[in-house]
Amino acid sequence: MPFSYHNPAQALESRRTIDGTGFGKVAIITGCSSGVGLATTQLFLSHQFEVLGVDIAEIDYEKIDPRDQERLHFHRGDLAKEGECDEVVRICVAKFGHKIDVLANVAGIMDAYEAADKITDYEWERILTTNLTVPTRMIRAVLPFMKAKQYGSIINVASKAAVSGAAAGVAYTTSKHGLLGVTKHTAWRFHEEGIRCNAVLPGSIDTNIFSSVGKEHFDEDTFSRLQPIWELHNPAGQKPQTTAGEVASVILFLASDQARGINGVSLPIDRAWGVI
Repeated sequence: MPFSYHNPAQALESRRTIDGTGFGKVAIITGCSSGVGLATTQLFLSHQFEVLGVDIAEIDYEKIDPRDQERLHFHRGDLAKEGECDEVVRICVAKFGHKIDVLANVAGIMDAYEAADKITDYEWERILTTNLTVPTRMIRAVLPFMKAKQYGSIINVASKAAVSGAAAGVAYTTSKHGLLGVTKHTAWRFHEEGIRCNAVLPGSIDTNIFSSVGKEHFDEDTFSRLQPIWELHNPAGQKPQTTAGEVASVILFLASDQARGINGVSLPIDRAWGVI
C-alpha cells in the first residue's frame, strides 16, 4: 500500500468553518486600509461579517482573502467632510439592508507631541476633528438603526493617551480623553435599548499612525520629557510588541455576543503599561 503524507496544517488552511460570531451581521469599520483598521476588517470578514469599510486611502484588495472579498464593500472618503459620516451609513444600508450591528471607530491620526504652548489652531482642529468629532458623528449616524433593532455594539479605538498626560501631545491626548467621555455617555444613555459602547486603549503598536505626524512642527522638548515614560513600555530601538492583530481580536470580542454584559469599559491593550 503506497504511503500518502497528509499535512494537517494544509487541511486546516484550506478548510474554513462558518461560525456564528458575524454570520448575518453587518459592521462598519473606519480606517480599514491599514494598521488596526485593516486587521479588524480582515478578522471580521473571516468571522463571516458583512463589512462596510471606509478610509481616506485606497484599500489593497490583495490583503483581503479572496473568499471574503464579496462581503466587503469599500468606500473611499474623508470622514472629516461635512455629511460624509451620514453618507457612509447611507451606502452601508443600501448595500447590506436596514441593519447595522457593529460600528468600529478605528480611524485616527497622531499629533506631533506639541504642548499647549506650541499647538496651532490648524493642528488642534485637525486632530480633534478626526479623533473625536468623526467618531461621534459616526455614532450619531448608526444609532437610529441600532435603536430600531434594539441591538448594537460600538467600539471606539482610544489610546493609553486617553488616561495619561504623558503619552502624546496635547491635541491627541485631549481627543482620546474626549472619546472616553463619548463612550461612557453613549453606553449609559442607550444601555436600555440593547446598545453597547466600549473603548480599547492600545499602547504603542507597530502601525503607520506616525506617518500622520507633522515632522516640520515636531515638539522635541515635549517628546524628550515623555520619552522615559514611553520607553518603560517600548524600549528605545525596539519595535512595539503589541500588534494590530491583537487589538483587532479584542475589538471582535467586544463586538460579539460573548461580551453582551460588557458596556462602558475602557480596556487597555498594552502589556501592563497602563498600570504605571
